[in-house]
Amino acid sequence: MTSNILQDTSHTHIPVMVNEVLDLLITDQQGIYLDGTLGLGGHATYILNALSDSARLLGIDRDEKALAICKERLSGSGAFSCHHLSYDIFPQLLNQKGITAVNGILLDLGLSSHQLDSHRGFSFRNTGILDMRFDSATGQTAAQLIHQASADDLADIFYKFGEERLSRRIAKSVKDMTSMESIEDLKEAVRRSTPPKNRQKTLARIFQSLRIAVNGELDRLQHFLDSFIEFLSPEGRIVIISYHSLEDRMVKQSFKALKKGNLLSVLTKKPLPPTKEEQTENSRSRSAKLRAGERI
Repeated sequence: MTSNILQDTSHTHIPVMVNEVLDLLITDQQGIYLDGTLGLGGHATYILNALSDSARLLGIDRDEKALAICKERLSGSGAFSCHHLSYDIFPQLLNQKGITAVNGILLDLGLSSHQLDSHRGFSFRNTGILDMRFDSATGQTAAQLIHQASADDLADIFYKFGEERLSRRIAKSVKDMTSMESIEDLKEAVRRSTPPKNRQKTLARIFQSLRIAVNGELDRLQHFLDSFIEFLSPEGRIVIISYHSLEDRMVKQSFKALKKGNLLSVLTKKPLPPTKEEQTENSRSRSAKLRAGERI
């Protein structure tokens, strides 16, 4: 297995904790693997390099724009296929392919640089519309959610998904705005209702919480955690990288319950963080936490 593969720089997105993913995920170089959050194919590129020609890698993602880039990027590999799908319903894809179990599943729950640098509302550091949907063809946008929600509903979203202490004050400010269609509109509502100190962190929490709500991220993660074990082969591996405490807590609790049921051996007693060197080179990796397990 490759442990120090060279960094692919053909796209701006830098995959997180590549060496740790490869070391923990791949047990059979001729096996079948699933990348449930394919994105631009950052991790997939390295996984394919570590597998034999007879292996298979299925990649799925909700973001069609990212999939199009990834498909072109990895089209030369016969072992790879990509599919427009949400990772929580991956069993549908396996059933279509006649696959009963895989040797490993990877989830990287973070946003790609492609998404963060877009103008779809994912980052408060950009300009653009308040969309925030991973799949631009379905569901309501963040702007639509804000318009339809009450101030109490918004406060609950900010508190539950962003752990924001000033949730009610910010929610009232958001609803008091005459326009709420753009990133700038939401930033202005936060500016009017919060002190300057630590406002950047407040903005990050507000944008995060709306993105989670728009995409149903925690519900999808729970659905996946409730079912993935059935599709891992014996000694198959699960690797999940999360970026905030809500997700990490859910993964931890799921692994603990599966261990108690004698279904999963937990390979990471504590979540693995990126190395200091990686955090320095890639600031977006700093909040990453990796947990892994093996099917018993």
